[in-house]
Amino acid sequence: MDALRKQASKLREQVAKQQQAVIKQFSASGYESSEVMVIDEIEMQTHQQLEKLYRSTRSGRDFQKDLVKAAEAFSAVGYKHIEAGTKLSEDCSKYGVENAHDQILSKAAAIYGEARKHVEKEQEDLNKQLFNQVLEPLRAMMGGSPLEDARHLAQRYSKMRQDAEAQAVEISRRQARVRESPIPENVAKLHAAESRMHELKANMAVLGKEAAAALAAVESQQQRLTFQRLVAMVEGERIYHERVATILGNIEAEIVSDKQRKEAAPPVTPLNHSSEKTKYFLAEATHPFDAASEKELSLAVGDYIVVRKVNPSGWSEGECKGRAGWFPTAYVEKRQRIPTNYTAADVY
Repeated sequence: MDALRKQASKLREQVAKQQQAVIKQFSASGYESSEVMVIDEIEMQTHQQLEKLYRSTRSGRDFQKDLVKAAEAFSAVGYKHIEAGTKLSEDCSKYGVENAHDQILSKAAAIYGEARKHVEKEQEDLNKQLFNQVLEPLRAMMGGSPLEDARHLAQRYSKMRQDAEAQAVEISRRQARVRESPIPENVAKLHAAESRMHELKANMAVLGKEAAAALAAVESQQQRLTFQRLVAMVEGERIYHERVATILGNIEAEIVSDKQRKEAAPPVTPLNHSSEKTKYFLAEATHPFDAASEKELSLAVGDYIVVRKVNPSGWSEGECKGRAGWFPTAYVEKRQRIPTNYTAADVY
């Protein structure tokens, strides 16, 4: 019978050692998850609180890593965007200079080429904001000592809890030995195991409170900082897209307006100073008009113009002060009819 009892005792010891080895293997890199009550209900609550905080801070750190990876990717794409945009700006400006005869397309290319510089400046500003307001703060917190110190305290508590669980098994074993053989040696070993358990319990109470307070502080700071950095990223992207949209909108309006103005202006037709009979008349400018091209004729209120042609499009052709060109018909009023051989020089 004694032999069977000794064999059973050895078997329990082997099982306990194997259990502890498995626990250490799977929990060495983090906080052990366990539903076993090692000491009492208070300790169990502390254990569950630490487990929750440990998981929360780990999840928060993982999310910070995701934000950092995204910001790094946005920055990398941004630098490629700047490189491609700068090249396009140079090509557009070059085309505008070398193809000035094509007034519509070359002017549009020149306008767009100049505006691209402002677009790339906005991209540079976004990249700087991502680095200063997102990447640097998150990297600093992920590798900061408060987080690592708090997690280290939790891991120490987890290790101490494993020791207490193993010590509880040891006490059970010693108690069985005493029941089997209540000799002084076995009783002394039982008392030593219980004393060790008492020491572990006291240390766990202190360390548990310290670890819980440290993890709670880190969790609060982690969530607050991550929220702020996320808002900064969203705000930076919003401002970037709004400004770029404004720049591109102004470019489009300027290009289209310039094209429409050039297409609306009639071509210059040389004045006929030959003996061909043309019906001239004298007109006075009632509104000022600033010429936008060499084809047009600038007018000041009160100027007299020799009008030789009125176009149905709303433009008229004439001479004023030695210059010839086109002007809006609605900007002048007819004053008198003049003879066919009347020349522009006679007006002034």
